[in-house]
Formats: sequence, C-alpha cells, structure tokens
Amino acid sequence: MVSGININLFDFQENAVIKLLDIVTDSRSKQTIIVKSPTGSGKTIILIDFIEEYLTKISSSTAFIWLCPGKGDLEEQSRQKMRKFAPHRYTQNLFDALQNGFAAESTTFINWELVTKKGNTAIRDSERKNLFDRIAEAHRAGTEFIVIIDEEHSNNTAKAKSIIDAFSAKNIIRVSATAVENKRYEYLEIDEVDVINAGLITKALYVNEGLVDGMEISNDYECLLDLADAKRKAIAARYKELGKAIRPLVLIQFPNGQPETIRAVEAKLESMGYTYDNGMVSIWMSEDKRDLPDNLTENDATPVFLLMKQAISTGWDCPRAKILVKLREGMSEEFEIQTIGRIRRMPEARHYEDDLLDFCYVYTFDEKYKAGLLSSMDKAYETRRLFLKDKCKTFMLEKEIRDMDFDGLGEREVLFKIHEALVAKYHLGSDKKQNQGLLSDAGYIFGAEIHGQALQGEFVRTSALTESHSYITTHRRIDTHKHGMQLMHSIDAIKSSIGMAQNKVKTILERLFRKGGNPNQKLIALETAEFYAFIINNQHKLREEFREVTAQMAVQMSMQLHPKKSTFHIPEQDFFRYDPNVKNEVEYLSNAYHEYTSGFATSLVRSTCEMLFEQYCERPDNDIEWVYKNGDTGQQYFSIVYVDGIQKQWLFYADYIVMKKDGTVWVIETKGGETKGQDKNIDRQIENKFNAFKAYATKHNLHWGFVRDKDNQLYINNTEFAVDMADEHWVPLLQEF
Repeated sequence: MVSGININLFDFQENAVIKLLDIVTDSRSKQTIIVKSPTGSGKTIILIDFIEEYLTKISSSTAFIWLCPGKGDLEEQSRQKMRKFAPHRYTQNLFDALQNGFAAESTTFINWELVTKKGNTAIRDSERKNLFDRIAEAHRAGTEFIVIIDEEHSNNTAKAKSIIDAFSAKNIIRVSATAVENKRYEYLEIDEVDVINAGLITKALYVNEGLVDGMEISNDYECLLDLADAKRKAIAARYKELGKAIRPLVLIQFPNGQPETIRAVEAKLESMGYTYDNGMVSIWMSEDKRDLPDNLTENDATPVFLLMKQAISTGWDCPRAKILVKLREGMSEEFEIQTIGRIRRMPEARHYEDDLLDFCYVYTFDEKYKAGLLSSMDKAYETRRLFLKDKCKTFMLEKEIRDMDFDGLGEREVLFKIHEALVAKYHLGSDKKQNQGLLSDAGYIFGAEIHGQALQGEFVRTSALTESHSYITTHRRIDTHKHGMQLMHSIDAIKSSIGMAQNKVKTILERLFRKGGNPNQKLIALETAEFYAFIINNQHKLREEFREVTAQMAVQMSMQLHPKKSTFHIPEQDFFRYDPNVKNEVEYLSNAYHEYTSGFATSLVRSTCEMLFEQYCERPDNDIEWVYKNGDTGQQYFSIVYVDGIQKQWLFYADYIVMKKDGTVWVIETKGGETKGQDKNIDRQIENKFNAFKAYATKHNLHWGFVRDKDNQLYINNTEFAVDMADEHWVPLLQEF
C-alpha cells in the first residue's frame, strides 16, 4: 500500500498534524480537541494527513467519521479532496455506511443535515436504527472511532449530540475558524500569521479604502459599489500586466436579501454595464441560484459580481474573490467577520509582493463587528438536564398571565406621559426654538443629515476587526424615499422598549417632534427631512427616554387589571447551566431537583445574590423542605403580571419558591445589591415589580420578599419599596426568613 499523501505540507500544517497526534496518543489528554484553524489554512489537507498518519503509525483498527455542515455540499468537496490526495484510502458517504457498515481504516463523510434536520426524511426511523446498529456492529468488531466535526459552530443540537455520543469516540476533533479556548477541552490553534507567511492568504485586509473622514454620501449602495468596482478594475489590470488569467470577483452580501434592496443593487450594476444577461453578474440566494456557472470559483470565470446572502459563509472556496461589499438594511446591523474568510485566499496560493494583489478589500457601513457564530460548546458552561424530586411533584401555585383584552394606556395618554416627562426633565416650554436649543444642549442631534461612522484601516489578523476603534465619520443628506426603511428600523428599536405597535409609536413621535397637527402637543416642529434625521440619529436616546417613562410608578387605572390565571406545577425535568470547573463540588440537598450541586450555583452561572441565597438555604440549621429556582421566561414557569408607567402588561418571573418544613411557602426575588456604596441593581422596573409582587402575595397569603446583597450579607424587604439599602425597610434576611 502507498502511504503518505500526494502533497507537500507547509511547516505550520505539519506541526499541526504532529501536535494532534501527540494529543490523541497521550493517555492524560481530554477526549475533545478544539482546533482553531483560520480560513485558508488548508484544514482539510491537515485533517487528511492526520488520518493518514494515524492509520499508518498508530492504529489501523480505527474508523473516522467526518461530519460537515449542510451548506454547500462540503462533505462531498472534502471527500473529493481525500480521494485526490490519499487515493489509496477508502472513503464513503452515509448511505454507503448504512449499507456496508463502518470498516476499520474507512473515513465516512456525513452531511449534518441528513441526520439532524427536523423533517428531513433522508434518514427514516428504520435507517436511523440501522445507523445505530452499524455503529454497534463496528464496536463489537473492535473498531475504534475518531469523530471530526468540521465547522463545528454550525451544529450543536441535542439530536447532533445523540449521534456523536453513539459513536463513543476515542476522540472528538472539533475544527472551526472561530473556535474559542475552553478549559474543558484540549486546544490547538493555528496562527493566522503562519498562514499568511506561507502565502495561502492575503497579507492583510483593507476596510473602506477610499472613504474620507466627513464624507457626504448620497447613496450607500452606489458609493460602496463604485469604490469596489474601481478597486476590481485596478486589480484586474495588474493581473493582466503580470500575464495572469485571473478575473477578480466582488462579493455583494445582503443581510436578509430584501427584494427592494436586491433590485436597487441590480439597477446600479446595470447602469455600470454589468448584468445577468452579459454574464458579468450571478446571484446566489438560497432560493435563487440564477445563472450560477459551474466554473464560478475558477480563476478565469466570467462573472465579476456575485450577489449573495449572509448565510453563504462556510465551506465555499473561491480564491479569485478579492473584494467584499457588505450592505445593510438598517443602521445597527453587525458584521460577522467569519465572512471575510471568503476573500482572504490567494488565487495561486502565493503572494506577488504587490500590495494591490496581496491585500483583500472590504467596503461596508456596518459599525459593529462580531467574531461569528460561536457554538455553546465554546461557552464556559454546560447545560445539564435534572429531574424533580417526588416530594415536589404535587406542589401547586396560582400563576398570572397577561390579559390580552387589557391593552394599557391609549396612544393619547402615552403621548401625554412622554410629553410631560420630557418637559420636566429638560425644562421645556412653549417656545419650540428654545426647546430645540435645550435638547441640543442635552446631546440630541439636529439637522437634515444622518450622522454615521465607518471602520477604516488595514488589518493583518481578521480578529483585530472586533477590537478596532479606527472610525471615520460619514454624513448622508436625508432622502425620505431612500431612508424610509431606516426610519422604520429606528422606530422598531424605540417601540421594543414600550411594547406598543410600530404605527402608534410613529404617530407619537410625529406629534411630539414633526411639523403639523396640534401645536400644543409639539415640543419642536421639524420639517419632514429633519424629522427623519432626528429619529435615526437619536434612536438610542429616545429609546432610553421611553424606558424611563415606563419605569415610573404605575398607578392602577380605575378600570382595574384582572390578569388571567392558571395553575403552576414545578417542571418534572428542566435544563440548568452548569460550571464544569467548580471547586469542591457539593450536593445542594435543599434543591427541588435530584443531583443539583454547587456547580449549578457558581459566579459563572448565577448572580452574587443568587449564589448567596442558595448557600443560605443550604445551611444545616435551616428549616427548609425544598428550594425551586424558577426560569426567566416561558409558559412552564411561575409568573406574576405587573404593569409599567404606561399601563402596559409585562410578566415578572420571581427567582425562587421555597417550601419551609412547617408548610409555609415563600416566593423570593433576588436583585443586584450594593457594592462600595454603588447600587448594582440594573432593573428599571424594580418598583413596579415590587408593588405587583406585594399585591399578589397579600391576595394569596404567601410570604415574600425582595432580597439584595450588601458586603456579602443578604437583606430582605417585603414592606415599602426603597432603592437605598440603608433604608429601614431593608432588614437582615435571618430576621424575617
């Protein structure tokens, strides 16, 4: 048999294979290995060489399972690469395995979606059973499994876990460009700089080259596409000078692919001479792969613009892609930097020592950059399922749910309350010009331009984008036709703080700030363009103003609220966050669930106050029968209805239900306390919740209280609300509970 693979590895790739082999052969190593492998580092080649080395030098009685995400036929691409570079090795897909089993020395490439996607009939129940039979058969034959999970952030579901668990793998190798180190697993990181030095990816990426500080932009799409096309032409001309048949590709990425956004971009491209008809433009949305040529990823393919959705970000290689234009449909969208991997590869896997060709380029007005879809595997905590103790199964309590016929204050009353609050806060009067000056002095932005910022600079490591603060300012003159969608996005953000319909919030804002209508309700009278800019520029401030109004004390209206009622039972099983690095773990015998330990109550998964309260309940001298930790949201948990300052109903989920040995029931809510004289409570609705809780407890003859921490001691208040913990109504917990 021929051994070794048909390719020379770079030093960093060889080192990665050696490190992987060292980890899997060390008996002290943990089962799971996380590999952070930057896009373009040749992770498929590294894994193929690892399989070859392992089967040749360590154990030939091993079968490899290679799991790939469902997008882009990645499992077939990976299998083809293995056939090319290790043709002497046996590879198969899932259906081959169902038919033939998992033989030693085989590598089975499986698309995640075949085994996990809801409603997918690729694996029927009989075949699923057959899959588990085939796994058991291999175990009986003495075959060991090693599972490779490619792009591991894409799948982390209970169904996926049950299939991984069934293999009882000797090792699980999870590979991703966005992995994060986690103490529970072995960790191997391939340095992006090593990949750059090997010439596999661009030396750096340039964001928004050509934008200048203070630039006035008349149209986002046109500005970005003009810059991208100028850069594309310059790169194409340089390749031509070098005699290279490489046609650079511009990726145009849409957040959601709204039809009107796509049409606007198609029209702009057409005006520049690029259309679907002349083959220069292709589109790849999940529902539309119009004119997508088979050779799209080849260096000399015809299309120079590819319209694509956010989702196409894993497992798609096109080394001629050099420029990414990321469009947005609102103001506050995030840029997922894993997408940059699509433009960082070098078309001939080497540098040309020419910055124009050795860089890649991003054009976007997004202001927030995040590292990508990290799976909960990368979180520092686990989620575990626990089962309820028998003695808690008969417990019942009446819970409240919202009465949907009660809709809070009407538009007019809400308008009046917000008007009143702004007048009081900023000392506004009847002179609208003077009011504008006072609001401007308080930080409100006026004018007929949208103020924005755009990241700009050169970055070697992709991850540096999330930490950069190198922004330039931009200005857009309002065009009510073009910026209508942006206005609605801003109104959406404001409405989320008060739970009113979008059209009602828009009407309230217009009556307060836009010219026309009743002048007595107006604080300022802005022309239409100025009104659009005012709402878009001041979205965050306005949302906070609305929040403050709703946090005001809710005095019940004469038409009393009557919440709907239902019976609460403690869920017989539930999922809890667990800290696997807990020190000196002990079982909390007072908890309502079996096997609940101090690992479910560390500072990683609980607030200080919750931790102290659970420790307090665990004291041996306590007369506590059981303690139940309630969920934060969901129909299965215990809830009380409260109303805010505009009489809108919300649900409040108290943290703990406690049964004492004498049969008395306590309901406890924990809140941030005080540290070094600073209030740690961040809940604006605390007083409204306190009053609703008090009314509920009085009605149902329950013991209750708000509990807060100060200097590691717990205090309770169940009388009159006070923010300041020095107030006499906050008493030591021991005194009352």
